[in-house]
Amino acid sequence: MASLLYRLGCFAVRRRWYVTLLWIVALFGFGFASAKAPEVPESTFSAPGIEAQHAFDLMEERFPGAQADGATARMVFVAPTGEKVTSAENRAAIEKAVARAAGGQQVASAVGPFQARAVSEDGSTAYATVNYTVTADDLTDAATNTLRAAAQSARDAGLTVEMGGTALASTPEAGHVGEVIGIVVAAVVLLVTFGSMAAAGLPLLTAVIGVGVTMTAITTLASTFGLSSTSGTLATMLGLACGIDYALFVVSRYREERANGHSTEEAAGLAVGTAGSAVVFAGITVVIALAGLMVVGIPMLTKMGLCAAGAVVVAVLVCLTLVPALIGFWPQAVLSRRYRLTGLRVQGVLGNLGSRWAEFVQRHPFPVRFTAMCTLIVLAIPVLGMQLGMPGDEAKSTTTTERRAYDDLAEGFGPGFNGPLTVVVDARGADDPKAAVATVEKKIAATPGVVSVSAPRFDTAGDTAVFTAVPANAPTDKKTEDLVHTIRDERSATVAGTGADFEVTGTTALNIDVTQKVQRALIPYLAVVVGLAIVLLLIVFRSIFIPLKAAMGFLLSVLAALGCVVAVFQWGWGASLLGVETTGPIMSMMPIFLVGIVFGLAMDYEVFLVSRIREAYVHGQSAGESITTGFRYSARVVAAAALIMTAVFAGFVTADDSMIKMIGFGLATAVLFDAFLVRMAFVPGVLALLGDKVAWLPKWLDRILPHLDVEGESLSRAHQVPAPQQDEEHKDPDSSVLT
Repeated sequence: MASLLYRLGCFAVRRRWYVTLLWIVALFGFGFASAKAPEVPESTFSAPGIEAQHAFDLMEERFPGAQADGATARMVFVAPTGEKVTSAENRAAIEKAVARAAGGQQVASAVGPFQARAVSEDGSTAYATVNYTVTADDLTDAATNTLRAAAQSARDAGLTVEMGGTALASTPEAGHVGEVIGIVVAAVVLLVTFGSMAAAGLPLLTAVIGVGVTMTAITTLASTFGLSSTSGTLATMLGLACGIDYALFVVSRYREERANGHSTEEAAGLAVGTAGSAVVFAGITVVIALAGLMVVGIPMLTKMGLCAAGAVVVAVLVCLTLVPALIGFWPQAVLSRRYRLTGLRVQGVLGNLGSRWAEFVQRHPFPVRFTAMCTLIVLAIPVLGMQLGMPGDEAKSTTTTERRAYDDLAEGFGPGFNGPLTVVVDARGADDPKAAVATVEKKIAATPGVVSVSAPRFDTAGDTAVFTAVPANAPTDKKTEDLVHTIRDERSATVAGTGADFEVTGTTALNIDVTQKVQRALIPYLAVVVGLAIVLLLIVFRSIFIPLKAAMGFLLSVLAALGCVVAVFQWGWGASLLGVETTGPIMSMMPIFLVGIVFGLAMDYEVFLVSRIREAYVHGQSAGESITTGFRYSARVVAAAALIMTAVFAGFVTADDSMIKMIGFGLATAVLFDAFLVRMAFVPGVLALLGDKVAWLPKWLDRILPHLDVEGESLSRAHQVPAPQQDEEHKDPDSSVLT
């Protein structure tokens, strides 16, 4: 592996023009293709294998056209304090507004509150529903302007009007300002780490190019594979973070090899052969974790995982080819100014903070490990109270009209009004379908927790009906979840003697089913991902204890990160500082997202740090010396990489989309915990306690596992450079760090 990558690095330096041109062609080629690609259709969520999805599919089959994807608008009218919407003046204003909305373009129907009996019991609130013939993306400006003008006419009459539905739904910002801030912070960290503008800028440049190729490729293929904007956001997030980190390690190793007396081409080849080997295996672990999201069985989650995995693959390829190619253009510029001016070779960095910390940990391995573990366990305590769900309009900012409409409807019609349950009754096997549906409707209406049910609506054949049941509690309330389970558990008694059957669907039931599906998939997902990664780490480090230690450290960091997510987004601790206006259940897909992504990133730091420790060990150093050497050369770079990745992820906390905000916060905290508490404290503490035993591997397993030479032992033997004299370095500029 190391020899193969060494040759690739040397080739990239020698043929730097061709390599660079190839990436530029890829960037502009995909950019041109993305500009010509067909528009992405509006994405739809599906979760095969759950009752809510099956019921929805049955509705589409029995009510063709009824589940059309046309946009909807719900105009919510609230009378001034002390007045009612039913007063003559307010009623006239509402009817005028509804009539004006009905006269707009692309309107299929508009039903006023007095026709549909959509007035609250106290008369303070009413709503009208406007349906359109096209999706929200296809609405013309004239259609939306007519709707806004209709709402404004009612406001001018003194009513409060808010808009729910999809017609005027605000599109959450993807957090581009946060991305820029993250890149700026990354640039500062790189500049402090390297002391060179060129060395700091190169990882940023290559990461941006890699993300550009990835995003244009996703846009090109979006229509073909039904990819969503969320998929691209996650790919951007990971592409930037991994791209910067991977390039950081290669550039750092190149500088080290140049300072040890190697020529530009040799140093680049050695950097790709050693640090690049760690990059390859770190990237593979991330890809395994992301591709493993297919285990969950939710198409949207699978697409997001595969897009992000593609971004990581591109980041690895950029690191192995474009980074050494650009180094070849400016071989001296990426070296620090001090080295370029003095021409002094690096005689090691003995006594730096990394080596001093490693020596301290080895003197006190148990207290350091115990403190790190206790800190992570305390931070993980909130996980015990974690409540999962799928937030809707209630999670949006109060500055949006959708959120205000949600609140007005909840206040006027009860908290359960925003999350009605849809009951689909299949009465094809009943002797009297209408009587069977009436029986089911009556029994569900009598279920404790159901406030009201609507009149059933039959299909053209008259043997399938749909009606809604409004729960007493909010859609994300635990009592609503219990109600759904109660209705389903009592199904056999409800349909007894009718010859019919029914299923419960709707957004609320769908969210409940998806949450349970994800929870059930979490253990198999962990087994697949962790199992494959342990096998990979066995091959890389040829040790039983290192993979097990890596998995244990990962679990501690991910649980601590989840605990912080619960404390902020569910309990509200410090929520206002992050712009979180409403707390509630944690997004049901958040734990599995965090587990998958953080596992891959945690293995990044494990591979980068421990591979350098093992490299020293296989080159003859003792266990203690190898820990010190590994931290001497890698601790500062790992710390810089963690700060960069944290900055990139934290930038996405500025996004308006609650899902992206939560993922960004969770990943940022997880990276901090994993890099500084696990890899910098827990890992060396365990290694110090185990000593030489850490390298133990059964002989039979040693014979089975392939030898990949990730540490570059063969390269070290083949490319040893004798320590030159100072005056000799000045004679050959290409073999020194002098310009």
